[in-house]
Amino acid sequence: MINVAALWRHPIKSHGREALTDVMLETDGTMPWDRHWAVTHAQSKFAHDNPAWVMCRNFMTATRTPSLAGISATLDVGQARLRLQHADLDDFDFCPDDADDVARFLAWVSPLCPADKPQPTGVVAAPNRGMTDTDYPSVSIMSLASHAAVAAQLGHPLGVERWRGNIWIDGADAWDELNWIGKTIQIGDATLQVKEPIVRCMLPAANPTTGARDVDILGALRNGWEHQNFGIYATVTNGGKVQVNDKVEVV
Repeated sequence: MINVAALWRHPIKSHGREALTDVMLETDGTMPWDRHWAVTHAQSKFAHDNPAWVMCRNFMTATRTPSLAGISATLDVGQARLRLQHADLDDFDFCPDDADDVARFLAWVSPLCPADKPQPTGVVAAPNRGMTDTDYPSVSIMSLASHAAVAAQLGHPLGVERWRGNIWIDGADAWDELNWIGKTIQIGDATLQVKEPIVRCMLPAANPTTGARDVDILGALRNGWEHQNFGIYATVTNGGKVQVNDKVEVV
């Protein structure tokens, strides 16, 4: 049987991850509070007077600033406050919607941002959806068996946090999830339509504890399977509660 092994959200895009035990998925929505905020840089094209989804290149990400991958997060949903942690910095608590707090956050995160790269300038949000890498509201699904296959190809263990997935599944054969494209899946009380594979960039090469690039993830994928895919994107067609250990079924 295939089941939910773990649930994760990333309240600020590329700036922290948080494990969950359950989540209420909403029809046509991203995972609640996942990529709810994003951090702009000096070259960002985000329109503050007309906030909307824009491509990931407009934000600070661990693809270009790998040290950001070492951040973990704890979100107080009721207060919309975050506590961020990084091995090289003091713990930091702030409200991403408060201008004074954002100024403090920019000072906190700046030591992680190399001087020769774009610097963070603000924290933004889009109405009614998270800043996922897809131009449609998506949830990412990843397989522990596929993760184990990549680790075996590399020859050493890997933390699943590298992939920044939302829903991790266990019990499927390695790479079987790539055969679900175009199919409907039931996860707990929610129904999702699988849209496409996730084509990987350099981000998973960064160690989720230290933020240092320490593995050739893309090389492992290309050498082992002749592609750069890991995980799948899905849309929520019928919202519902999803919990760790819930059954996952292709319907």
